[in-house]
Amino acid sequence: MRTHTPATTGVTRLVAVLAAALLGFFAMTQTAQATTVTRYPGTVAYDTSGNVIQAHGEGLIKVGSTYYWLGEDKTNGSPFQNIKCYSSTDFKNWTFVRNVLTRQSSGDLGPNRIVERPHVIYNAATSTYVMYMHIDNSNYSERKAGVATSSSVCGAYTYRGSSKPLGHDSLDDNLFLDGSTGYFMSEDRTNKKLQIYKLSSDFLSVSSLVKTLDQYEAPAMAKINGTYFVFGSHLTGWSTNDNQYATASSISGTWSSFRSFAPSGTNTCNSQTTAIVPVSGSSTTSYIFLGDRWNSGNLADSRYIWEPLTVSGTSASLTCRDSWTIDTSTGVVG
Repeated sequence: MRTHTPATTGVTRLVAVLAAALLGFFAMTQTAQATTVTRYPGTVAYDTSGNVIQAHGEGLIKVGSTYYWLGEDKTNGSPFQNIKCYSSTDFKNWTFVRNVLTRQSSGDLGPNRIVERPHVIYNAATSTYVMYMHIDNSNYSERKAGVATSSSVCGAYTYRGSSKPLGHDSLDDNLFLDGSTGYFMSEDRTNKKLQIYKLSSDFLSVSSLVKTLDQYEAPAMAKINGTYFVFGSHLTGWSTNDNQYATASSISGTWSSFRSFAPSGTNTCNSQTTAIVPVSGSSTTSYIFLGDRWNSGNLADSRYIWEPLTVSGTSASLTCRDSWTIDTSTGVVG
């Protein structure tokens, strides 16, 4: 027959409760720390296999809790090689998934062709991911927009051809999804304008020109608290400049004058705009500026300049940080 002392049992239980509480506290602390990661703009970016990430002129799209990064493979310089796709849930650890579009023996995607700035939006009505990209020859005289589609964001894309939207030149481009309505924007070199087009209901073609803005390349659009923001770069080749932005209450309405959003003279932290990405979490939604620091002498070594964007009303700004943190579960950046 077992006997015990009541006082001893009480002390034992108290110790056990305290130990459990401490273990729970440390577990929560470790979990919180694990979800906050640090990014270092301008350093070489590696995937989870230790390979240099090749995804320039990039765009990000979120599906579920996962972000997908699609961009240009510049391993062997400027001519088209692949459009690569990587996945991540924390903005730091990126896993290579596949080449979603690859070089073909001839045609738009053949040898010595230019395929730049691939961006993807999802058409819920057709359950299709639609990619637009800049298609050109090596001397940039064709100036067309190409389209490809896939049933999954990081799946094999079927190339559907290229054209000049409504007969206009189309160089640096981007996409924007506003509810269920898709928009395509691109630089029109001949008319020296930035054109914004509405896409057809299936997103496979341009249906109308809704707005013409001043000439900027490398466009990116975001809608933040009901205000539309468009960002773009002056035309200085591979060299960087002080990129600009403008705002409006509707895409087809009156836009403000363009002004700088990065510290004057930093040449947008020595980068060129490629996308503005919302990161929505349990606490807030933050916005991340994505830029490319092109290295014209070695395009494969072009670096990614991602920085938090501060937005207040119709004002947007960023600072050139060497490092910053992000928690994709809460949406908080620091």
